[in-house]
Amino acid sequence: MALVTGFWASKTLSTAHELQLFTCLSGTSGITIDECAAQYGMALRPAEMLLTACAALGLLERHGEHYANSPLSEEYLVRGKPLYFGGWIEMADRREYPAWMHLKDALRTNRPLTWDPDRQTSLFDGEDPTLLATFWEAMYALSITTSWVLAEAVDFSSIKKLLDVGGGGAANDITLCNRFPQLEATVYDLDFVCALTKKKIEQAGLADRIRLAEGDFLKDAKLPSGHDAILLSKILLDWAEADCMAIIGKCYDALPPGGRLIISDLLVDDSKDGPVDAALMSLNMLIETWGRNYTTAEYAAWLTSVGFVDIEVIRFDAPAANGAVIGHKR
Repeated sequence: MALVTGFWASKTLSTAHELQLFTCLSGTSGITIDECAAQYGMALRPAEMLLTACAALGLLERHGEHYANSPLSEEYLVRGKPLYFGGWIEMADRREYPAWMHLKDALRTNRPLTWDPDRQTSLFDGEDPTLLATFWEAMYALSITTSWVLAEAVDFSSIKKLLDVGGGGAANDITLCNRFPQLEATVYDLDFVCALTKKKIEQAGLADRIRLAEGDFLKDAKLPSGHDAILLSKILLDWAEADCMAIIGKCYDALPPGGRLIISDLLVDDSKDGPVDAALMSLNMLIETWGRNYTTAEYAAWLTSVGFVDIEVIRFDAPAANGAVIGHKR
């Protein structure tokens, strides 16, 4: 029953977010059922149902006759807050949810459903610019919370220069530079992503330690050199195995002897029967990309094949990753 009705909670959240309910309630004592009905032009019956459902999901809290934001909603669902997560909700609801309604087609055709590879050159080619900007904001919120766990789990204390390949938003770099004072980072990403990322770096006051390098890791023959570690955070799941191998090979070539490649992602178990979040994210890649979520054994084999040694696997629990696979260059 929980599996069948899972979309009920998702649509409740996305609809309340679309109504800007949580932003409207921020900094207030809350809203009554009557006030909700009047504000959104609803009858009392649906207004009561909406507020009750949001409270049951932990998105709102009831105090007397008023419904107010829960701490969770106040931190993540209020527009303008540092960890605002609404962009991901909006992107999932507008872009991914309709495609999931046709999952059977994706299974039969082995092609993305959210865009047309025959007409578009990239995943977001022709996408609504406003939605794209909101999406990158959401990716930042998702990445910043994950980066806190990554910084705890993986030792970056000996790394002086880090190249964050596909690191748009610089969430990992901001967290790591704040945590490790010796560290300097370079975000390597597409030009329009770098433009969005620059604002985040400046807001964090780290423009002197985090640099930007525009490029395309698929098309460019080489990655920027001069770094003693490279980070691939939630990157390889977007790409087919041959592309992953090519990216890993370019990382190896860009590193000096003794350098490290750190792959952080939602890793599928080697037995390929879980965990749930990685397995479902992998299925989401079917409707979005040419990739999937890979296992630690697959990553280890690819790293070894290009020359990396002493492969490490570090497990952790974060919103967008559950572990890191690390390879060392001789």
